Amino acid sequence: MKCFKLLYVYLVECTDGSFYTGVTNNIDRRLNEHNMGLNSGAYTFDKRPVVLKYCQAFTDYNLAIKREKQIKGWSKQKKLALIQENFEQLIILSNEKNMRKGFGKRSQTNKEQNEKPSATHDTGTAIT
Repeated sequence: MKCFKLLYVYLVECTDGSFYTGVTNNIDRRLNEHNMGLNSGAYTFDKRPVVLKYCQAFTDYNLAIKREKQIKGWSKQKKLALIQENFEQLIILSNEKNMRKGFGKRSQTNKEQNEKPSATHDTGTAIT
């Protein structure tokens, strides 16, 4: 029997209202590390305490890293929509960004318009 080790992509809110996205194999330990301020050079060091807002579990290391990088590239508005599980707003914000980049709006089938966005990840949970 193969035992899978979970990885977690997480989003924390800092005291200044900014967000930090990371990946870990132990979410409780990592949150404690952030809040204890073990690394004075870390982004969250002077923005403590941090509060967990979103956590997504993965069994595939490469998918976890890909998701972390994706979320890190998002605007604060998109991160808030993810935290609030507002998938319709995520789509709107993505389409607006694509329009600004000149990609134009792609045509969607009726099925695509009615589906929530899906990704190749295991689970995602917003913490409110």
